[in-house]
Amino acid sequence: MDPIVITGIGITTALGSGLEANHRALREGRAGIGRLELFKSRYDGLLPVAEIKTTDAVLRERLNAHERGVTRTMLLALEAFNEAVADAGILSFGRVALVCGNTVGGMCLTDELYRDAHKQSDGSEYLSSYDGGSIALYLQERFGIGGVIDSMNTACSSSANAIGYGARLIRHGLADTVIAGGVDALAKFTINGFNALHILSPEPCRPFDETRQGLNLGEGAAFVVLQRERPGQRVYARLTGFGNSNDAFHPSSLSDEGDGPYLAMAEALETAGLAPRDISYINAHGTATENNDLVEGIAMTRLFGPGGVPPFASTKSFTGHTLGAAGAVEAVFSVLGLVHDEAYPSLRCTQPIAALTPVTSLTSLPMEHIMSNSFGFGGNCSSLVFSKA
Repeated sequence: MDPIVITGIGITTALGSGLEANHRALREGRAGIGRLELFKSRYDGLLPVAEIKTTDAVLRERLNAHERGVTRTMLLALEAFNEAVADAGILSFGRVALVCGNTVGGMCLTDELYRDAHKQSDGSEYLSSYDGGSIALYLQERFGIGGVIDSMNTACSSSANAIGYGARLIRHGLADTVIAGGVDALAKFTINGFNALHILSPEPCRPFDETRQGLNLGEGAAFVVLQRERPGQRVYARLTGFGNSNDAFHPSSLSDEGDGPYLAMAEALETAGLAPRDISYINAHGTATENNDLVEGIAMTRLFGPGGVPPFASTKSFTGHTLGAAGAVEAVFSVLGLVHDEAYPSLRCTQPIAALTPVTSLTSLPMEHIMSNSFGFGGNCSSLVFSKA
């Protein structure tokens, strides 16, 4: 893959708004998982979530976002997008492309959507905001973005694929600059749906722990600015590898052999021109579900060999599973690890899966290449490799 670099970052999660706040929480081992507060749900107090404790009204004022039909998903995306653009010093959007991953889109307005779909209203202002493409279209219109605009919905790998696709746009001369990432907001739709699958934990999640009970849902947004490497740039890291495969096994589970994760990681290494031993750390998908953690461990062992798996952890123990935003959020955390030579831990893991012990406290490590895994429902598996600039 041609040298593609990250020149700007924007992020908002339950850990805080902005890159600095998120980095501080990671260093302090402070998770953003707690009670649901901003909308009513029968599961409030029963199922922990990683909620951003800022109301839509406050976000609208802070972001000057008073257009009709603006959803919480759009607001979170706008906050992260603004930071990334300012960080990279982008002033003109004529040759800029935007690739945005998400899963829920405007369905964060679950009740509003229900009323509109069942003709219990005269048609709300949000009719054009429910689909997954609405976020990218909103940002395009607000900023006058003139390049390629695309939306990715491959479940939990959506924004990892957005970043990989963005790099390919640059590589093939279809864009000079790409803003790539993803967003998802908490919603009754996802809380009820994941609960129906019996994979939500009644406690803060414990990735890679023998006693894990499931995942915690979270919300957030993250974008990175991708450009071709040029002399004299201020650069966070290089995006050197990308792999995507499909496990093609089950709508919501990975195969026992971990074929999809294995192939995605192997392809990411190949495109980066690296050997398994070159990876310093893996930001694992690590959802804390029984299937995912075991199978991801099997796939890592297949690729790196018994006893050869590099230090790894799941930062979903901090942010919960942010669904379509997860790949981009964890890409940002991977870049922070490279910049600061830090391995961020899997919190609350006290009884690791046999032969698979994650990093459990902030650890200083010499970082050269970090792999970030994102595995989605339907078996869509993606891995990114970031390298020190």
